[in-house]
Amino acid sequence: MSTDLMDSLVPLAPTDALYTTRHQRDKVVAATQGSHQALFDPALPGLSLGERLHVALSMAQTVGVEALSAHYAQALREHGPVQDSGRLAAARTFAHTLTVDPLAGDREALLRLPEAGFSTADSVALAQLIAYVSYQVRVLAGLQAIQALGSTEVTPATADEAPFVHPAHLPPPGQVLNIKGFTSATLGWKAWLPVLDLAQATPEQLAVLDTSHPKARSSDYYLLLTQQPRILQERSTVFNAIMYAPGGLSRAERELASAVVSRVNGCVYCASVHAQRFEQLTKRNDVIAQVFEQPEGAGTNARERAIVDLSIALTRDPAAFGAQDLQAVRAAGLNDLEVLDLIHAVAIFAWANRLMLNLGEPVVGG
Repeated sequence: MSTDLMDSLVPLAPTDALYTTRHQRDKVVAATQGSHQALFDPALPGLSLGERLHVALSMAQTVGVEALSAHYAQALREHGPVQDSGRLAAARTFAHTLTVDPLAGDREALLRLPEAGFSTADSVALAQLIAYVSYQVRVLAGLQAIQALGSTEVTPATADEAPFVHPAHLPPPGQVLNIKGFTSATLGWKAWLPVLDLAQATPEQLAVLDTSHPKARSSDYYLLLTQQPRILQERSTVFNAIMYAPGGLSRAERELASAVVSRVNGCVYCASVHAQRFEQLTKRNDVIAQVFEQPEGAGTNARERAIVDLSIALTRDPAAFGAQDLQAVRAAGLNDLEVLDLIHAVAIFAWANRLMLNLGEPVVGG
């Protein structure tokens, strides 16, 4: 068996077709494992390893993903007793809130962490841990669903023949959509915790900023997260490998899934970014308007509807997600690699939304 944690939890053997498909995305595999190792490194300062394992176990149990619950329970047994302190209680409360309803993890919820003795770096580590486990449960649930369904020959669905006609009631592509509190306008983002002063940055922090995003040195988001530089480095690698890998699911369809997850989770900032990117790639905003209005049933054709429906199902209840949730995307012509890319896109926005929603807030203006 592979020594990769996700391979062992599914479980996947090198002879399995899904193992081969999964390792076509070797950068995602490596950075997912790297994120796990960074977040559960005994040497990580701040939260003790025992506290981190308690948080991860409580999340896996709340979601109801059995294989992951068993993994963290075993890791905690091997670790030994952990003092049930006020810090641990605060961490678990914050984790439960973000697991059940990420929109409820507001500024007031976050600032209870410093009150319980968390430094900014400690709070960032906890937020990344919670967001990572949210990603991890969805990747695992998706892989197990693909494995349960089995690999079959997929006949690509026939594309719609009718030329695209822009709906008359919508602003033309390039103009802003504002629907039910969601927007395609460019937004900024402001952190609720102190961000890094670049004059005080270490060479490692500067290097991670420069490899994470072209504008990271002027972004509150990255200046906050780089206070845990190794975790940010792995997370940025996972994100970029999922969203920009060549082949497989189209870039536009990954952006659509990202917008759907963000709409379901209530992340106005992420929804705006990925609505814009979808429109830039497709020169259309019709399906984004549908997603903003009501995600259930959104989509202008069977393939889009299948992508939207899978994104909603895996976002809302990963424990219930199974082979039945893959039938529509298979019928719409998605092959195993495209389905895997879709699952990864949904999962990475379980991670991204929880950082954006729970560490700061959107502001008007880019």
